[in-house]
Amino acid sequence: MASWKVWVVGLLAIVVGCDSSPLEVGPGGAQVTLLNVSYDPTREFYLEFNDSFSKHWEETTGNKVVVDQSHGGSGKQSRAVIEGLEADIISLALAGDIDAIAKTAKLLETDWQSQLPHNSSPYTSTIVFLVRKGNPKNIRDWNDLVREGIEVITPNPKTGGGARWNYLAAWGYVLRKELGDFTALRDSNRTADVANAEKKARGFLKELYGHVPVLDTAARGATNTFLQRKIGDVLLTWENEAFLALKEMGSGEVELVVPSLSILAEPPVAVVTKNTVKHGTEQVARAYLEYLYSPAGQQLAAKHFYRPRSTEFSTKDVQNKFAQLELFSLSDLAADWNAIQEKHFKDRTGI
Repeated sequence: MASWKVWVVGLLAIVVGCDSSPLEVGPGGAQVTLLNVSYDPTREFYLEFNDSFSKHWEETTGNKVVVDQSHGGSGKQSRAVIEGLEADIISLALAGDIDAIAKTAKLLETDWQSQLPHNSSPYTSTIVFLVRKGNPKNIRDWNDLVREGIEVITPNPKTGGGARWNYLAAWGYVLRKELGDFTALRDSNRTADVANAEKKARGFLKELYGHVPVLDTAARGATNTFLQRKIGDVLLTWENEAFLALKEMGSGEVELVVPSLSILAEPPVAVVTKNTVKHGTEQVARAYLEYLYSPAGQQLAAKHFYRPRSTEFSTKDVQNKFAQLELFSLSDLAADWNAIQEKHFKDRTGI
């Protein structure tokens, strides 16, 4: 908490004490507009967060800020920014999508993840299941998804970030089951075991996607397919999206199923430096992201069922709602997102 205060105080000293673009700071409460390009199921969270930050910014600087939002599949959103959508801020589902913007369009620094705590991931989530009332197909874990007659709803990993977390959660489940633990992946004496486990994992994923009747482009579309169109027996989804569905649908229509093992999903955020310099919004954009780590930002993340990095800022009631399960991280599977992308999601070498 103390460290967050230092960031904000330092930033405000820069904003108030330096000459800056008239777009950002001006007499009489100048207004600036930011564009946050985000992934699919963050709408409700950022709608409330934007209002909180706008009030905070005006109270501390005397200036007004309006934050516009763009939502869609994380991969599609990344490509949109690369192709010219002038985001000031990006809050995407996975680091690989921001890396693509940095490397392909050179709109921000390649070391962007080092610029904020926790590798620029202010909140986390995981992947869980939603099933129909009473769980009529008795779906309890990943292996149940490929039973005869089970229809699985999950979005397309080519376009959606959440879909890639779904895929990797299933992949990790099989590897863990076959190898015992993930250290085998880095053990030169177990190369044959790893090759056999990965062969089984590929077979499992192929079989799983054979049970998917509709492949939506992103998480919210998949949720609507499951809830509104009533297609499928089980939805693979972000934990926060599952809780939101339970809240909106009420008790009795769907139920949460927590698998035995899942992945720690770490959605990252970044300032699109080149665009903010062009717009004169760099300082307020950085303040916006730092506010995600503040007590108010962490409380709002928890309220919207994201796992806050600082659990002290969320209520016990919210903390107790989070699924209790064993989580593995992306680093258990590979060195980084580049390796994951090459192995699983790149055209012709992955899915």
